[in-house]
Amino acid sequence: MLTSIKTIKRGFLEVLFPKVCTICGLSLPDSEQFMCSQCIKNKFEVANPERKQVSSDTLLPEGVVLQHALWNFDKGGFLQDLLHALKYHRLTGVGEDLGVALGKSLKRNSYFRTDEECLLVPVPLHPKKRRMRGYNQAGFIAKGIEKSTTISLCKKQDVIRIKNTKTQTGFSLEKRRENINQAFMVKNPSSFKNKVCIVVDDVFTTGATAFELADTLLQSGASKIMIATVAQA
Repeated sequence: MLTSIKTIKRGFLEVLFPKVCTICGLSLPDSEQFMCSQCIKNKFEVANPERKQVSSDTLLPEGVVLQHALWNFDKGGFLQDLLHALKYHRLTGVGEDLGVALGKSLKRNSYFRTDEECLLVPVPLHPKKRRMRGYNQAGFIAKGIEKSTTISLCKKQDVIRIKNTKTQTGFSLEKRRENINQAFMVKNPSSFKNKVCIVVDDVFTTGATAFELADTLLQSGASKIMIATVAQA
């Protein structure tokens, strides 16, 4: 009886609030959550079509073996809207969908090697910012990657942000580095020892934040670092 009531309720809600693609507005099949496969395939510009070691022109620091972004950032476009919705409007399911797409893209890159034990490390938010927002958007992207790669997520308190940094927007590279310097702390080094850590974030711009976290993880015993982001700015 309870199952029947739940089925009726679900059907009723689907009539009132049909599940549609966040981008194109068309109905979604049960196998898709927030974005349809056609939009994922056709609405964005692939950032690393040749599957190189870097999707940007950035020189990777020692210990970082891959910097991979899924799509190029499109100021004023669909991707900016999606990331804004994820970051500020609690559409966390969009983050997981983006992470699933990112994970599938990562697996196609020959530099993405999983013959060593890997661990997903979303870039942490400072506790004050996390309380204000209620969640970490990078964490939901990482959850999506976990779904499509089966690589485990690190525990939230194993690495934390101890410096409440200003927004990096508009900063020069030097100012970004100064702003993010010593922003992270590993509380449980044994979780990262001899592991390949995959740093996860929404956007890669200059790499200042990702590289600072990478350096912190390497100093705590990680064997190497990969960086995975949804967008390449």
